[in-house]
Amino acid sequence: MKQTLQIRCKNNKKTEIISIGSSLFEIFDEINLKMDFGPVSAKVNNKVEGLNFRVYHNKDIEFLDLHSSSGLRTYTRTLFFILCKAANDLFPGAKMVIDIPVSNGYYCDLQLGRPLSELDIESIKKHMQEIIDAGLPIRRHECTTEEAIKMFEAVGDDAKAKLLKSTGRLYTLYYDIDGYKDYYYGTLLTSTSQIHLFDLVKYYDGMLLRIPTTKDPSKLGELIRQDKLFDIFKEHHRWQDILQLRTIGDLNHAVAKGFTTELINLAEALQEKKIARIAETIAERKGVKMVLIAGPSSSGKTTTCKRLSIQLLTNGLKPIGISLDDYFVDREKTPKDETGDYDFEHVEALNIPLLNQQMNALMAGEEVELPKYNFQTGKSERSGRKLKLKGNEILVVEGIHALNPMLTSQIPEQCKFRVYASALTTILLDDHNYVPTTDNRLLRRIVRDYKYRGVSAQETIRRWPSVRAGENKWIFPFQENADVMFNTAMLFELAVIKQQAEPLLEQVPENCEEYSEAYRLLKFLKYIRPIPNRQVPPTSLLREFLGGSSFKY
Repeated sequence: MKQTLQIRCKNNKKTEIISIGSSLFEIFDEINLKMDFGPVSAKVNNKVEGLNFRVYHNKDIEFLDLHSSSGLRTYTRTLFFILCKAANDLFPGAKMVIDIPVSNGYYCDLQLGRPLSELDIESIKKHMQEIIDAGLPIRRHECTTEEAIKMFEAVGDDAKAKLLKSTGRLYTLYYDIDGYKDYYYGTLLTSTSQIHLFDLVKYYDGMLLRIPTTKDPSKLGELIRQDKLFDIFKEHHRWQDILQLRTIGDLNHAVAKGFTTELINLAEALQEKKIARIAETIAERKGVKMVLIAGPSSSGKTTTCKRLSIQLLTNGLKPIGISLDDYFVDREKTPKDETGDYDFEHVEALNIPLLNQQMNALMAGEEVELPKYNFQTGKSERSGRKLKLKGNEILVVEGIHALNPMLTSQIPEQCKFRVYASALTTILLDDHNYVPTTDNRLLRRIVRDYKYRGVSAQETIRRWPSVRAGENKWIFPFQENADVMFNTAMLFELAVIKQQAEPLLEQVPENCEEYSEAYRLLKFLKYIRPIPNRQVPPTSLLREFLGGSSFKY
């Protein structure tokens, strides 16, 4: 008699009887679900698994498609694998680095010992398509970590071997496509034929791997130039060369050898030098009377603003802080979103005419009375705070809309200097596994929300998609308007945040929707050796999230 078990399928809200040992892919076929862009992976008891995962006990299962961020990550990792195999087939011994997310794709650096040509890229793209069309199986294997280290050392993948040496794990999973072996820290598709859309184009001295969007997986993300963003990533790579810290394996090695104090001091000094240069640029640019600072959630805008203000003082300028929060319109005048709720993140939730009128008056030498917004009553009130700019004073305005041209449309361009601040993670897990910049910011926010607002990790994770949607609408489209970009991410910070984030993530219960994200972040943090936060100086930008800052917030 065939042994069976029960699964509760979230997609069709039914309990299904299936054979013990069935793979997720077999279960999907058996229960006859329909998905236009899936399945690509599935949540099993709220843990994301690949479709080759086999079920031996009763489970709750939700199949994921490309409309989910988790599903898109699985698809993208598989594309990385196919790209690396294609490059290895055509250029044996060449080093491929999956580097940074930019221009709605991923910048990839193929190191051939010569410039990469359009013909090289076209050949790789053609071979990738051949691998996809062949429908090659993607097999998952498990071996001892010692065996995996030897395997990757034998093919010259030192970054992967260094990472695995630092994890302390007994066993390691790896994948292969037609004999080409690689390691990825998340789920992959089960066949190359499941890739339906991609592109590979020349991008600076490397190439850009383009991927579908979650909004419409039948289309690639729009190819937009992000020259300033790319430059800031490259700048941090130069810093990494100074620190000899390119991957998490390098970071773990430095921690194990006791080099953390030197690492922190040098990273902090490089960041302070950058802030000092920004202040010098502002001081040298004649006519600037307003500094506008914007960035996404948990990017460290507040500390950036405070440290920049100190550097402006050293250049003979006295910064005057202006809060955009005080320019909210009365609540009943606030625009509403598609659900009918007030949209407080909308640019027109601010009194733009009043802001422009008052800023122009200040820059003309007039006195104004700044407004004060009463969040309890939802009304704009008179503050009694009167302001008149003196000769060496300069306005510093921080807020999510600061780079939106609509906000300061009536203020002359020569009077403004725009700064975009964000945590742009440049350290890689290894050459083929990048670290998402959004994960860095989410971990910062989880720690800060709990410490200062009493908000649980579960609630922060629940709100995160809404936060990201607001950023995509109101911040990221305007980041290239900046006169200068400032990367607030510290190369060592994940090792420090780890100690405060892990206990909070472990409190997220398994039976809630947010557990899968908490589990994914915990799984990622296990790769990183911790650094005690007592080694971080009180002026560090990280103190905005960890506590113990010498700045007042």
